[in-house]
Order: sequence, then C-alpha cells, then structure tokens
Amino acid sequence: MNFARSLGQLWRHRYFRRLLAVRIATQSCDGVLQIALASYVLFSPERQPDAASVAAVLAITLLPFSILGPFVGVVLDRWSRRQILVVADLLRAILALALAALVATGLRTTGIEYAFYTVVLVAMSLNRFLLAALSASLPHTIDPGEYMVANSVVPTVGPAGVIVGAGVATGLRLGLGAIISDYYANAILFVVAAAGFVLSAGLALRIPRRALGPDDVPATHVQDVVAGLVAALRHLAERRAAALGLITIGAHRVIYGIVTVATILVYRNYFHRIDQVEAAIADLGLIVAITGAGFVLAAALTPPMTARVGVRAWIIACLAASAVLQIVPGAIYAKVPLGIAAFLLGLTAQNIKICVDTLVQAHVDDRMKGRVFVIYDVIFNVALVIAGLIGVLILPTNGKSVLILMILATGYLTIAAAFTWASRSLEMNKGTESLVAVR
Repeated sequence: MNFARSLGQLWRHRYFRRLLAVRIATQSCDGVLQIALASYVLFSPERQPDAASVAAVLAITLLPFSILGPFVGVVLDRWSRRQILVVADLLRAILALALAALVATGLRTTGIEYAFYTVVLVAMSLNRFLLAALSASLPHTIDPGEYMVANSVVPTVGPAGVIVGAGVATGLRLGLGAIISDYYANAILFVVAAAGFVLSAGLALRIPRRALGPDDVPATHVQDVVAGLVAALRHLAERRAAALGLITIGAHRVIYGIVTVATILVYRNYFHRIDQVEAAIADLGLIVAITGAGFVLAAALTPPMTARVGVRAWIIACLAASAVLQIVPGAIYAKVPLGIAAFLLGLTAQNIKICVDTLVQAHVDDRMKGRVFVIYDVIFNVALVIAGLIGVLILPTNGKSVLILMILATGYLTIAAAFTWASRSLEMNKGTESLVAVR
C-alpha cells in the first residue's frame, strides 16, 4: 500500500510519468537482451558450455559497469540527459540488430565470436550511461521534497522491468525453439530487444530536450572523479564498520558467485543432454525464480532479526548457515534439494547484503555516500567476475563436485570467523531502526 500511495503521489508529474515509461521500456529490453545473450552463449545445442563461457558472460555484463561507473558523471554534467537517453537507446538498437545478424548466420567461427563479444561489450557499456542518466534526470521531474518518495519507488520499478523482460524473453525463446532453429530463435530475441530500444528512445523524445538537465553547474573532470574516490577510500579507513562490511560482502560474493556458476553448469550439462536446450532453459529459469523468492523473503526477515540479535550476529549467523546449506542440501545433486538450497542460499546472501547496505548508510558521512556506493558497486561486480575466473580453474564441465562444495563451505566459515574477529570491538547496530531492505 505504501508503494501504491507513493507512486500515486508522483504520478501527477507529467515528466515523471514519461521518464518512468522510458525506464520500464529500456530495462525490460535489458532483460530480453540478457536472456538472448545467455541463450546464445550457454544454451547452444551445438556446443557444451563450460565455466569459461559463464565467466565470459559475467565479465562482459559486469566489468563495463565497474570500469565506467565512476566516470559517467563527466558526460552527464555536459550533455543533455534527454539526448543521452535517445542516442544511447538508438545505438543499442543498432547493436542488437548487429548481434541478430551475427547469430542468424548459424556460424560459431572465431571471427564471428570475437565480433559478437565486442558488440555485446559496447552494448553493455552503453547501459551504464542510460541508468546513470535516468538517475540523474529524476530530480528534474519531481518536487524537491519528493526525492525520498521517488527513491522508494523507482528502485522497485526498474528491476521489475528487467524481470518482466527476462520472463517474456524466456517464454518466447522456449516457444520459438520448438518450431525453428536454435540460432534463428536467438536472433529473433535480439531483434525484439532492438525494437524495444527504439520504443524507449521514442518515449524519451516526448520529454523536452533540456527538461532533464544538466543545470548550469561546474563540469566534473576525470581527475576530480579519481580524487573523490581516493578521498572515499580514506574515509572508509576511518569508518571501520562500513569498510569491514564491504570487505565481507566482497569475499562472500566470490564464493556465492562460484556456486552460481556451478549451478548453471549443473542444470545445463548434468541434468540435461547438450541437445535438451529448452528443458535446460526452463529448469534454470525456475531456479532463478526460486532464488529471487529468497531475496524477497530476506527483505521481510532481516529487519526484525537484526532488531532482535543485532547486525553483527545476524551476518555471522548467515555466513555460518551458508556453510551448512552448501553441504546439506546443496551437495545433493537432485533438482528438489538444489531448489531448496538455491532458495535458502539466496535468502542468506540477501540478508548479508541488506546488513552491509545498512552499515554503509549508517556509518558513512552523507557527503561521501555517493562515492562509497560506487566503490560498493565495483566490489560487488568485480567479485562475481573473479568468481567466474576461479570457476574456470576448479569446476568440471558438468559443474558437479562435492569436494568443491565442501571447500566453498569452508570458505564461508573462514569469512564468518574473520568477520567475528575483526568486528569484535565495533558498534554495528547504528541505523537499524531505519533499515533499508533493498538498495
């Protein structure tokens, strides 16, 4: 009800409605593009994917965000943000059509694959500009006193668009896979994404060119960004609770990422033959939904639990529980036990993230929060890429290895012990009375 009331309050602003439509359209198409990418790379009937394939997807998806994130403000402070939305979406439409053409050839030669990954890298880099432009544009569409209300609505709507787009793309891919060749089905998904990006650009054109800023403010230079990040790191060194939280979630994310890579391989290569593409996509889609349900439950569970036992104890408990769940039921290679493990590990992972979000929000000075959250995003994303690279070295092609799961469980326990020792003298309950469930 609070969400509906907040959305109703903001809905009276014409440009907010139009900007929200752009966000929903472009992020829904992001979901379609991501499913098309995963289908081409990981679910080809001609080739059995391995950990290297998954690592490549993670790197292409996450590294552009991590590298460009701190510097996009330089562009956003100089160019019309409305124009950035229009041009970036049109460029992504062109790139998506190029991907469709490459995939439709049905060839998997070295040249085709290099071209494919290069185009994807550029498309994913442009996504960062779009998201940053949308965030920077939001204050220009609402009243100053409504910033907090808007920030409680928009972070829910955007990811929901990605989920809807991914769901539609999954259903479309399964349906097309039953009647046409695999590579044509994937190509059609890229065409659908391209059409959606054109629609998003058209929606952005309904907003006047200068309505979204930037205002007449001093431009930010690259050296200013670097100096700001260095200052944020120094600030974190003085805010040990927040710094420890970031280190902890980075280490946790590496292990959780390896588990994610292993799960993808198990559902693609262990439970299904190489030619059972549609069945593998359907089963893995179900696992993603189950894991998402764990994330949702964490939003409801973490606030009362931290109020009862404290942030520190709750993080320790979740790390220890992750170690246990990694073995039982996580090491039982059947679909039902793995589904249960996915739900519970998703729950503990999101519990930890919510706690770290709160540590950063509560212990970092307001003037530093933006820069610190940039560092947070980099840690979060790079940890997953590192996980993919480690997976290349240790995971078998079918992803099944009880020994590796035991090693990962030991890793969870090691992180829990290190966190317990390092946090023994820190006050970590500041800000729990206003815990933010999802950043």
